Amino acid sequence: MKHAVSLACALALGALSAPALAAEAQGHQGFVRAEIGNTDVDTTISGGGPTISEDDTTAGFGGGYWFNANFGVEGNYHLLYNRELRGDYALDIFSLAAGVVAKQNFGADGNGFFIGGRAGIAYVVEQVRDDFFDVEDDETSTKPYYGVNLGYDFNRHFGLGLNYTRYQADFEFVEIDADVLSVSGEYRF
Repeated sequence: MKHAVSLACALALGALSAPALAAEAQGHQGFVRAEIGNTDVDTTISGGGPTISEDDTTAGFGGGYWFNANFGVEGNYHLLYNRELRGDYALDIFSLAAGVVAKQNFGADGNGFFIGGRAGIAYVVEQVRDDFFDVEDDETSTKPYYGVNLGYDFNRHFGLGLNYTRYQADFEFVEIDADVLSVSGEYRF
């Protein structure tokens, strides 16, 4: 009888641990991601004025959690635009965002090539700084962001991607559309 109870307990523990191991193999991982690339910023004067287009280097970082191999949540920061203006003035446009991420791997065990997408809400800040007097003037806008990506997962912990993400913002006198093309590295733990 003791052997039957021991065997039943061992089978029950094995049955309970199998889904946990399968879940770990297919997701349930935190992640951190770094991105660097180029932003094409289109600035339009509110009310239908002319559009000015400029490029700048972008950098960002973020993190989140994969609930399974295909679906997760993310939070990220991106410096979208930075310019020195006349005198001691500078202009920064950056984004704080939160949203959902999805991807589909085409290799075995969740490795290999993948395609994916992201969407959420971005809090975009346009900040004019006077470095001489250490004064800042901020305007903010909250709008949806969205994007797509493709890449390659080398193993369950590390992958590289090519990303396109679109951010938008409406400020008092200007509307901004920022198209970001970046490469990223993602580490999952």
